[in-house]
Amino acid sequence: MKIAMMTNNYKPFIAGVPISVERLSDGLRANGHEVVVFAPDYEGQEEEKYIVRYRALIKGIVNGFSVPNSFDPHIERRFREGHFDVIHVHHPMLIGRTALYLSKKYRVPLCFTYHTRYEQYLHYIGAEFIQNAVPNYVNRYADKCDLVFAPTQSMQEYLEKNGVRTGTAVLPTGLDKAGFAADEEEAAYLRELLLGGRDYLFCTVARLAKEKNLGFLFRALAERKKRHGADFRLALVGDGPYRGQLCRLAEELGIREDIAFVGAVPNEKVKNYCKAADLFLFSSLSETQGIVLLEAMAAATPVLAVKASGVRDVVVNGKNGYMTSVSEIEFENRLDGLLMQDRTYLEQGALETAQKYEMQEIAKQAVVYYNIAIRNHDRNSNFEREGKQLGSISYFNCRG
Repeated sequence: MKIAMMTNNYKPFIAGVPISVERLSDGLRANGHEVVVFAPDYEGQEEEKYIVRYRALIKGIVNGFSVPNSFDPHIERRFREGHFDVIHVHHPMLIGRTALYLSKKYRVPLCFTYHTRYEQYLHYIGAEFIQNAVPNYVNRYADKCDLVFAPTQSMQEYLEKNGVRTGTAVLPTGLDKAGFAADEEEAAYLRELLLGGRDYLFCTVARLAKEKNLGFLFRALAERKKRHGADFRLALVGDGPYRGQLCRLAEELGIREDIAFVGAVPNEKVKNYCKAADLFLFSSLSETQGIVLLEAMAAATPVLAVKASGVRDVVVNGKNGYMTSVSEIEFENRLDGLLMQDRTYLEQGALETAQKYEMQEIAKQAVVYYNIAIRNHDRNSNFEREGKQLGSISYFNCRG
């Protein structure tokens, strides 16, 4: 099968969507399929055989992000030459409109992954006033596609509850095999370096941004310090626009020396920070899947997280970690309880959960969905009934 992957952002820009696109593409290729990724230009990018780079309007803004030019005629020219069986687009705007145009013009089925609750990010462009309109736009776009993927069951339920009529199916981001092989020696070095003689090392991986709710995590850790003293350090992996504000908050809470602002780390190195830690802590309320939770579990590190969309699809209380409500006191109490108990069974449960998300297995399921989308596209069907039946499969449900 020949698949055209279309995205508004890709490596070397570090974010969840580029990681998802790369892993699915790699998994499909490993299973014998041909995948071409259509992605914008970046400063410092590496040229690769199966990536078609189209022009960017602006390069090198926040954290190296590029604003793509989805009207670049190079996209259609290379698409026409490719003779693709299916288009898989990862955004409803910009390249999403181009993908829709190409799908209609060349009669190629269109699949769309709903990665992001876009209305939760409008504050970055000062457009909160259109917050209520964004879900309606996404719904209209989804209904023009042949199939809509959600990364988790809870996100699938969200789409259907909000009126998406096109059939939906669950297709999570997979984990590559290398993600299960942390460098034990480097992890031990990181642990000793970051602990600085303290008892416990925690890790979290997040873009330093408002929607990641890191202030909650800082306040919960400040509560722990009041009760137990400076017996921990948090390795905060990631960078973003809220770094300065978070540094100031840590100072105000009296935990600046207890937080190691690690900064951005290459994705292949994140597993070593997770492996070094006693627990992976997570406070985001805006995840559609929470890839970093699975990456931590692949390193056999149990998770303590705030219960939210995406999180509850991965974390199972008492199996691979625990969830709490949005309460600093409850979070700290659960943290204290976890540190006082044997976590061996949670470590094993975390690893077992992660193994269900190996990327080649995810890619096999993607091909099943692509083939059904092709058949339904040929019949001019909206895929509604069959798609929804497939979407209820519990294969990717870690509780199953």
